[in-house]
Amino acid sequence: MKPPVTGQPWASLRRYTAARIGLGRAGASVPTAAHLAFQQAHAEARDAVHAALDVEALLGGLRALGEAPLHVRSRAADRATYLQRPDLGRRLDDASAALLAERRAPAADLAFVLADGLSALALQRQALPLFTALRERLQQEGGWAWAPPVVATQARVALGDEVGALLNARCVVVLIGERPGLSAPDSLGVYFSWAPRPALVDAQRNCISNVRPEGLAPAAAAAKLQALLREARTRRLSGIGLKDEQDDRAVAAAPAPLMKLLGG
Repeated sequence: MKPPVTGQPWASLRRYTAARIGLGRAGASVPTAAHLAFQQAHAEARDAVHAALDVEALLGGLRALGEAPLHVRSRAADRATYLQRPDLGRRLDDASAALLAERRAPAADLAFVLADGLSALALQRQALPLFTALRERLQQEGGWAWAPPVVATQARVALGDEVGALLNARCVVVLIGERPGLSAPDSLGVYFSWAPRPALVDAQRNCISNVRPEGLAPAAAAAKLQALLREARTRRLSGIGLKDEQDDRAVAAAPAPLMKLLGG
C-alpha cells in the first residue's frame, strides 16, 4: 500500500512563488506528482539550452517594425562547440565582422543585439515584445538614434561589445537568453555597455534579468531600461558606477512622456 501524502502547513505560500516549496512528502520521499513535475521542468530546461533559434522568424518580426536587421554568428561553429568553448561565443566570426564593418555608419546612440545565448526560447518569446516596447518609448522621448538591430547566434554577452564597436555605437544593448532555471526556461536577460569595445569586463556592464511575463514583464523591463539608458548617456558610463535608483512600481506604471517627472 502506498504511503499517504503528508502535506506541509505552509503549502499555501506556493501561490506566491514558482519555487518548489511546501511539496509535502510520501513516507520519506517527495510525492510522485512533485517528482514528475521536477523531471518535466528539468527536461524543459535542457531542451531550452540545446534548441536552435528561428532566425528568420525573428528577422521577419523586426522587419515588420520597419527595421533593417542583420544576422551575425560567433566563432562557435555549432551548438556543441558553443557550450564547450564560451570564449568563441564572445567574438564574431570573420564574415560577420566584415559585414558589420561594411555597415558602419555615423555614430549612433544605441546598437541592439538580439542573441540566442543559453535559451533561444527566451529570445524567441520575449525579445520582440521588449524591443517593441522600448522602441516606442525611445521614439516618444526623441533624441535617440540606433543602428540596424543585429540578431546573433551562438552568442555570449560579450559579443555585443564587438558589435557595438563595429557599428560605431555609443552604447550597446544585448537581449540574450539566460541560463534556464527549473521554473524559468524562457527568461531573457538585458545587458548594456557604454563605449562598447572588445575586452570589457562584467563590472562595466549593467544587467536587467528575468524578463518574462511571470517575472519582470517586457513592458516594465522597457521602462527600467529606458531610464537606465538615459542616465548612462548623461553620465557617459555603465557598470558598477551606474546604479538603478528607480521605483520599479512607479516606472513600470508610467507612460513614456511622464518618465522625466519621475526622475527616470
